[in-house]
Order: sequence, then C-alpha cells, then structure tokens
Amino acid sequence: MESTNEKRTRKPRNSNNIFLYTVGIAILVATLFTAWTPNSLFNSNLEEQLRTLLTPQTGFETGLTPQPQLRIGIVAGHMGNDSGAVCTDENGAVDLTEAEVNFEIASRVRDSLVAKGYQVDLLNEFDTRLNGYRAVALVSIHNDSCEYINEAATGFKVAASLETRDINRAQRLTACLTNRYQSLTGLFFHANSITPDMTEYHAFSEIDPNTITAIIETGFLNLDREILTEQTDLVAEGVTQGILCFINNESVLPPSVP
Repeated sequence: MESTNEKRTRKPRNSNNIFLYTVGIAILVATLFTAWTPNSLFNSNLEEQLRTLLTPQTGFETGLTPQPQLRIGIVAGHMGNDSGAVCTDENGAVDLTEAEVNFEIASRVRDSLVAKGYQVDLLNEFDTRLNGYRAVALVSIHNDSCEYINEAATGFKVAASLETRDINRAQRLTACLTNRYQSLTGLFFHANSITPDMTEYHAFSEIDPNTITAIIETGFLNLDREILTEQTDLVAEGVTQGILCFINNESVLPPSVP
C-alpha cells in the first residue's frame, strides 16, 4: 500500500502527451477511412492497407520513371492506292512515280523519329487506321507534278486543314515544318500554289479532331527531282525537324517567301 508521502511526490501524467496521442490515433483512423475507397474494400484487405500506410515510403526517383511514347502518324502519299504523279524519260517509259518518292521520304522520317524514342505509324494513303486516328501529330508527305511548268515550279508547300479545331496549334505545326524544311533543304516556300486538294485533304476529316495534322509537298518532281531522289535523307530530315519543332515547342521564325 502506497504511503501518503509517496502519493504526494509522484508526478502526475502529462495531459499534453495524452492529448497528442489521442490526436495521432484520430489522424491515423481518418487516413485509413480516406484510403478505403469502395474499390479498395473489395480489392484489398485491412492488413494490406495498414501495412501500406504504416511502412515508410522512399522518395520518388523521377529520373527513373519511364515516360509514355508520343505517337506520330506519317502518311506516305498515294501508297497503297495509286502512283500519284508519273515521270517518264525521253522515250516515254516510266522512270519515277510520286508514290515511290513519297514512300522513301516517309520511311526515313519514320526511322528517324523511332530512333529518337517516338512511336510512329507509317500509313498508306487510305489506310483504315486513319479513321479516328489519334496522335500528337499527323503529317502526310506528297510531291508535285513531274511536268515542266515554268522556272518558278520549284520549292515546297505546307498546309493545314481549314476546319481544324485548334487553329493555333495547326498553324504552329505548319510554321515549324516550313521553317525547318526550308532551312535544311534550301528550297523556298511555294505559298502561292497551295490548292484545295491540300487544305481539304481527305485525311483531315477522317482522323480524330484533336489530332493536329498537316500536309507537305516536299518539292516538284521536275525541277526538284535531283534533291528529292539524290538527297532524300536531307529532305526527310527537314520534315523530321519540323515535326520535332512542333512537339518540343521550339522557336520558329517567319518563312521566307520570294
């Protein structure tokens, strides 16, 4: 039995500690109930929930978190459908088709972007995958006539859909393609010969409306034939850099129009 003196000398319990302990338990219980969504009640058990909440968590290492690949669509104009423009030699024999040139350029663009870590779809002209196609960007590659028109029939063209939902982003894609392609190839922007076949290109109305798209005619198969067929890697790199400019939000200078 404790003596009267012992009772008087014993220190009372600290009421502040009791209060903090009670608050801590309340917070833990509240956290548990917050974590227990209907799905977690069915998919996990109490022991697992407690273990997760009570086990110290290490910091996130963002540098090691894998990033999702951005999807890009590249259409090889006329492929799988027709030859496009047809070039003949002095004897009238076919020696080059637009579809062949388009495919060579498109394939190189695809390979370059894949090497940089992007997910790229190489598409035919009327590819069934175009229906509702979703990507960060879609670029269709074409070329202009094999016929000699005049000395001004040289250079490239770029156009976006007239009915795009996001005019600003569509204009940025065309500006990037124009600037980078012109800088690398030395060809000038043939803005005055853009036709409704480009601005009303069929794929524009087939893909998902949120996919930003453009069509580029990389040159004329008559006066620009040499660079298109003998410097195909350079031509393709111009398109690739235009796409990367758009995706990476790089700065763009106004195009040089003669």
